Amino acid sequence: FLPGYCLLLPDPVVASLNDLDTEARTAYLLDMARLGDAVLQATGALRMNYEILGNSEPELHCHLFPRYASEPDDKRTMPAWFYDWKNAVPYTEHEHGTLCRAIAELLENPSTY
Repeated sequence: FLPGYCLLLPDPVVASLNDLDTEARTAYLLDMARLGDAVLQATGALRMNYEILGNSEPELHCHLFPRYASEPDDKRTMPAWFYDWKNAVPYTEHEHGTLCRAIAELLENPSTY
């Protein structure tokens, strides 16, 4: 429902951002911003939403949601969690591979965005 949605995990996996030292924390947050830049460029989205929650999964992870002007009025200004996730189209290479490769290419060449 939001093409370009990504989930960013650290390597190695830790419980929270606070468990990373300053260097690793800086790298993770910079990676998060770079991924957001690439997704914006690849999708033409209006803006990005970044969510680090960690309430139900005790591993650091960030949800990156591109948000679009074309979203339904009742969803556009609400958190992405208000969408019906159970009925979202699952990822397939056939359906989503082109966008995935475009994001990966932008990440490999950050000077293009």
